Amino acid sequence: MIKRKLFSDLASHLSQKEISIIIGPRQSGKTTLMDMLREDLDQKGERTLYLNLDIEWDMPHFESQSALIRKIELELGKQRGYVFIDEIQRKENAGLFLKGLFDLKMPYKFIVSGSGSLELKERIHESLVGRKRLFELTTITLEEFIHHKTDYRYRENLSEFLEIEKDRTQQFLMEYMTFGGYPRVVLAPEQTEKFRIIDEIYRSILEKDIAYLLKVDKTGAFSALIKILSSRIGSLINYSELSSTLNISYQTVKNYLWYSRKTFLLDIMSPYVRNVRKEITKSPVPYFWDLGLRNYASGVFGHLGSRSECGFIFENLVFLLLKEQIRFTATKLNFWRTKDKAEVDFVLETGRKVVPVEVKYKSFIREEIPRSLRSFIKKYSPDKAYIVNLDYRGAVKINKTVLFFIPYHELLYKKLGTGTQ
Repeated sequence: MIKRKLFSDLASHLSQKEISIIIGPRQSGKTTLMDMLREDLDQKGERTLYLNLDIEWDMPHFESQSALIRKIELELGKQRGYVFIDEIQRKENAGLFLKGLFDLKMPYKFIVSGSGSLELKERIHESLVGRKRLFELTTITLEEFIHHKTDYRYRENLSEFLEIEKDRTQQFLMEYMTFGGYPRVVLAPEQTEKFRIIDEIYRSILEKDIAYLLKVDKTGAFSALIKILSSRIGSLINYSELSSTLNISYQTVKNYLWYSRKTFLLDIMSPYVRNVRKEITKSPVPYFWDLGLRNYASGVFGHLGSRSECGFIFENLVFLLLKEQIRFTATKLNFWRTKDKAEVDFVLETGRKVVPVEVKYKSFIREEIPRSLRSFIKKYSPDKAYIVNLDYRGAVKINKTVLFFIPYHELLYKKLGTGTQ
């Protein structure tokens, strides 16, 4: 069993009347997380009921609200209880269905989960304003992965472990960069089994989620788009070029990218812009939600190959670590490109304050500062800047800016741009 950080947040929310809704990628562990919550409640003597819209004999209970209420009252009576509903995206008009149940003010707490779909991300959000809290479950994070691999021995002193056990830390990094964080992939003991599982997950996303959303049987063009973007992590998306390469319309490319975000395949990062005349203003860059799925799409799952390949994946990893840091904050995550081709990988923006972050998949022996980062510092004079690398620590002052060199694993326990370094 892999322990998830989201468990404590969900457990705390069980006392609230709001519907707890768990969303996230297919097979990221939502059902397992619900099982853990139910087991915890059962041990405390609470009454629980679990229903799954993927199970044929559970589906009749969702034909109407009254049918579901009869089932709940049969199992739990009319006293307080906890109702777990899995795969809610299978229910048409799920948001309105849940809204009606909530507004009846019954003595039941609803905990609902579903894969990232249009229904959950859009319609449920609109229907349940003020009635729900969304909990986003990603695939296994690097921090969760390391705790699992070390049997949770270093939960209270992770920074010391990462500093002292450098060889093991490097081993964990490469394993995570190679296979990613899907729970079944992480738990599979053999590489051949890991490959079989990631193949099944990828096909499931295409054949169930994407085919359903696109209302088509064949998803070849969509799959080809994902394969192309898997080799262009952090590079500007050229819609016209992709349209020509895939022989689909410009608008279809944009639609496919939208669907890829809604199903937690890709995330698309926008540019940071202050000077419209000199800076890139429209073209976004892609990153993958899971490194293993990216590697599968790119054909390098299980064997990363070149150092440049590792560099792209390492940059994607830092993107995921930064996204985790800024969750539930007002900070925006962007990138910076100028029309003269100067670039900085990431820019953290909070209000009018900015923090540039450059990523280097290398071990420094001294401070080396890229020309583009110097250009950004000269232009915007941030208080801090960072170069995230494999293992080097250092600091240098450029005018009024302090530039820190930090190992990537410090992102697990230090927030960039806030507090003191």
